[in-house]
Amino acid sequence: MWVDHKRNAKTDERERNRHGTMTTHTEPLQSVLEAVGETPLVRVQASTDEVPVFAKLESFNPGASIKDRIGEHMLRRMLERGDVDPGGTVVEPTAGNTGIGMAMAATQFDLEVVFVVPEEFSVEKQVLMRALGAEVVNTPTEDGMKRAIEHAAELVAEMENAVVPQQFSNQLNAETHAQTTGPEIRAALDGEVGALVAGCGTAGTLMGTARHLVEHDPDVHVVAVEPEGSLLARTEDREVEQAEYTIEGIGTSNLATNELYDPELVDEVRQVTDRAAHEEMHRLAGEEGQLVASSAAAASVAALDVAGRIGDGALDVPHETVVTIFPDSSERYLSKGVYDSFESWADEEPG
Repeated sequence: MWVDHKRNAKTDERERNRHGTMTTHTEPLQSVLEAVGETPLVRVQASTDEVPVFAKLESFNPGASIKDRIGEHMLRRMLERGDVDPGGTVVEPTAGNTGIGMAMAATQFDLEVVFVVPEEFSVEKQVLMRALGAEVVNTPTEDGMKRAIEHAAELVAEMENAVVPQQFSNQLNAETHAQTTGPEIRAALDGEVGALVAGCGTAGTLMGTARHLVEHDPDVHVVAVEPEGSLLARTEDREVEQAEYTIEGIGTSNLATNELYDPELVDEVRQVTDRAAHEEMHRLAGEEGQLVASSAAAASVAALDVAGRIGDGALDVPHETVVTIFPDSSERYLSKGVYDSFESWADEEPG
């Protein structure tokens, strides 16, 4: 398949550009899907020279998010397995980026797409999904992703040649990152990865990337990042309280929906407050030129903390490097006021 061919070509290119960025496209491509992956790994400049933090910039994908990876991989593999035939319909519950990635892939795979989206999620994402030919069905925001998942199953039950990929439970999600994101990170750092710190929503990105890295070095320290108010930390028997949070794209209010999450693969769960993520969004933009959204900012906060603990000798890792993942761009959330005051963004009263 095209992924393997491209990876071989890019491996050769990396060898010729050891001190450059990770990504170079030097030959014409035949499809937008061939531009998925091989994203840059860029230093977070607030980290120290002793323990640098590197972020995978997934907004460099053609659909501008990490979900382009699972859009291509999951749909291709489901067609290969016969889960759906060409001309069929994919119905997926999604907050947006997965829909964009799947809709983009569907244009190349002769598939129709229907997405079930909680109504108050990013307007920009929903506009883009429709532009790519998808039908968007909204469910009440207060019912969360649980209702979106249920409604997707209801829709498919009424269709022929239709399938729900279900990113929250489908191992193809994690497989994507075990085959692409993890290997890309190892290649860029010559295998010297000390810690992986990544946001956790469906858990596919974290689980797949971590599996690849830990398979090659069992001592890699794996950190799952979630907003304060999310419940993933309960897997560590911590008594965290469920609460509303503004950080978008990661976290969970219902652990039962996070079927891909494997606590045995995670060394710690780090919660990040809305305020800390908001401050880091502004800092990354103003100081480092990084236009990233709240989930990336939360991951950056946690990654810098991990790097600090490594530098202080409080955390033992095989290599003094930390890798995190910036899933998408802040442009997807401008209508949410990400660069407004914290109170405006979080819809809080000042004081």
